[in-house]
Amino acid sequence: MPLNTLLSRLLLAATVSVLSACAMNTNTTSTTGAPTTDTNTTASTLSAYHWDLTAARDANGAAQTEWAPPKTRDGAPLRLSFKDQRLSVSGLCNRLGAGYSLDANKIKISGAAGTMMACNDSALMQYEHAFGQRLPQASTWQITQSPTGPLLTLGFADGAQWTLTGTPTDETRYGGTGEIQFLEIASQRMRCSHPVIPNMQCLQVREVQYDANGIQTGRGEWQAFYSEIEGYTHQPGVRNVLRVKRYERNPVPADASRYVYVLDMVVQSAQE
Repeated sequence: MPLNTLLSRLLLAATVSVLSACAMNTNTTSTTGAPTTDTNTTASTLSAYHWDLTAARDANGAAQTEWAPPKTRDGAPLRLSFKDQRLSVSGLCNRLGAGYSLDANKIKISGAAGTMMACNDSALMQYEHAFGQRLPQASTWQITQSPTGPLLTLGFADGAQWTLTGTPTDETRYGGTGEIQFLEIASQRMRCSHPVIPNMQCLQVREVQYDANGIQTGRGEWQAFYSEIEGYTHQPGVRNVLRVKRYERNPVPADASRYVYVLDMVVQSAQE
């Protein structure tokens, strides 16, 4: 074989070998050789959504109806939220909390602890207790896209799976971290002027200030509140102090306030 032909073939073989090695390094593989997803990207997606439990199936694909979320008094969904290695569960009698860690498609959840608030619904309490014991048994996680949005699948060691649908967090919807404010809501609405809506009734609101130790240091003046607070339903005759998150709209609609207010927690409530 001529020398120049031999050198050409050797150069071609080396090039193919280098390209193959590059291709292998581009794909992330698990210890079993199966491709895995980009953990950084999906981990950020995990924190960018709230996850509502919609289905539970055993290892054979049969529905596990015992995990169907109970209907709570306020109609809130059974919701999991992941952020900063902390998992919170809402939609039960108590709010549950746990730690979690990720390793590729593996998940480890610590024992769940609740707020220990009494609940009149014994069936809901039993479900909550069972749910808190089941949650740390989750071993795998995966996020996929569906026509209606992202889906989270939690897998268990016994082959069972939970499917949860994603709802964007407020930070995801409004593109930033909300500013914490404390607002006192009067027990009765007040008449307020609006260029389009005649006889408009606004919430009466004043801001409440607290120091770092949670001691109240001052209150603002009562004023008409021309916005509504997402997640808050006003009951006439009930005065509330709310912790809210205020987000700035961008862009600002022509017919709406510059700010969006979202209920974070009811601090105090009193009948008047």
